[in-house]
Amino acid sequence: QVQLVESGGGLVQAGGSLRLSCAASGRTVGSYGMGWFRQAPGKERECVAAISASAYVTTYADSVKGRFTISRDNAKNTVYLQMNSLKPEDTAVYYCAASLSGTNVVLLRRRAEYAYWGQGTQVTVSS
Repeated sequence: QVQLVESGGGLVQAGGSLRLSCAASGRTVGSYGMGWFRQAPGKERECVAAISASAYVTTYADSVKGRFTISRDNAKNTVYLQMNSLKPEDTAVYYCAASLSGTNVVLLRRRAEYAYWGQGTQVTVSS
């Protein structure tokens, strides 16, 4: 089993930045693909970014390209999401997830590919 714990969420003004962290335990996730998803009230959970096990390949939702950066430190069993130039529409609960689809970032954009999920961290961007 893999346990995932997100941190770093909070309230920020539009244009500001936040860095989310996702600490994994129970198993090393170096061979797992990792993703960050978000869910706003009344909306479907969507993938904002994913990263392959090797960290060589990443993918982003169009809405966050150029503003968000996903990275991982396999030695620390941790994945990060750096969020810059935040907008009110980025307000959501952000979830970290781990997938056995370690290398295929096309698959990693699909919610169904993920076996393990964190409990989420709230990000609120004020205008």
